Amino acid sequence: MTPTIFALSSGMPPAGIGVVRISGPQAGDVIAALTARPLPQPRRATLRPLIDPRDGRLLDEALVLWFPGPATATGEDLAEFHVHGGRAVIAAVLDCLARQPGLRAAEAGEFTRRALLNGRIDLIEAEALGDLLGAETEAQRRHALMMHDGALSRAVERWQATLLALSARLEAVLDFSDEDDVGDGVDIGGDLRVLRTELDTWLNRPRAERLKDGLRVVLAGPPNAGKSSLFNALLGRDAAIVSDIAGTTRDMIEAPVQLGGHAFVLIDVAGLRDDSGDVIEAIGIDRARRAVAAADVVLWLGDPGEAPEGALRIGAQSDRISHGSDIDLRLSAHTGEGLEELIAWLVARAAELSPRADEAGLNARQAVLISEARDAIALAGSESDPLLQAESLRASRQAFDALTGRAGAEAMLDALFGAFCIGK
Repeated sequence: MTPTIFALSSGMPPAGIGVVRISGPQAGDVIAALTARPLPQPRRATLRPLIDPRDGRLLDEALVLWFPGPATATGEDLAEFHVHGGRAVIAAVLDCLARQPGLRAAEAGEFTRRALLNGRIDLIEAEALGDLLGAETEAQRRHALMMHDGALSRAVERWQATLLALSARLEAVLDFSDEDDVGDGVDIGGDLRVLRTELDTWLNRPRAERLKDGLRVVLAGPPNAGKSSLFNALLGRDAAIVSDIAGTTRDMIEAPVQLGGHAFVLIDVAGLRDDSGDVIEAIGIDRARRAVAAADVVLWLGDPGEAPEGALRIGAQSDRISHGSDIDLRLSAHTGEGLEELIAWLVARAAELSPRADEAGLNARQAVLISEARDAIALAGSESDPLLQAESLRASRQAFDALTGRAGAEAMLDALFGAFCIGK
């Protein structure tokens, strides 16, 4: 029998309220055991005393909620005790539950995992829930809610329905070609082209990782160009050492920051020069060049003619250095000149490189599987043999099944739900 699990699903105590969630076939029995009364009306909060069945000791006065399955968050019978949020109260309730026969404490993400296995959500929505729990910016919150609400799941369901219909037409040709009402062949090329175009549209959108992990912004240029001063100014704190000595920054310094509702990772790197005689500094310069190559955005504080392609050319230290007209922005970290303009430019750039507010973006796993499905569909479109076409469509459906968690996702589930909190 499936074990019944329990956990504190609200924040760690002390708090105003503590929500203890119980899910599984014995959830109703637990309510009866701890309240010594019949089950309350479904989905209606009822005030009842919680009593330890072992000795009749009062644990707390709680709001008790009963949700009979399968129309629950987990797809199972589910109960909630809304108790006072003190440490001793919650500890007493959890200790009492641990002593009930057939109950055990939930593992990380186990409630959500059961919801997935019981068909209440799919893997895409489960990933989105994890992103929502970890959201720190408004853009991350909006995107996670959109995906959790099924923006991609609905599209996948539609793609699967199209593939099944096309597969059925091919199977009719393969199995019943000798019947009078079935032709010798079937033309599915047009349908496949429409489907492939839609998949390409999704694959060409900005990826969700830039929202989740933050846009990587590298501050680059020669030594003593003002990189570390600008790094500190954007962070609003002294995270990097500022000195007039060339080569002070020898390794990359990374720091996350939120600007205008977007997440960024600022990266201060070693000053770029070719004549360093210091072995350690030379290693830092090599790492700096690789960081510049992998950056989403480069802020160049040096000779504008040496700026990497696409970099924002900044005339730094403008309070004491004159710059020509071939720069994009004059800035002084000391006086604050140009700092607001730089932040506005970074926020606008993040909006360009991230999924739009009304547009769902794929993460790396999703993009790989949709690419596999797209390639299989393209192969089906290039084949003339119905048998080979049917096999390619089957491969595409398998990729979509893995995308939603219906097949081949066990290792992914372990990694995903292991990062959840216990109460989810």
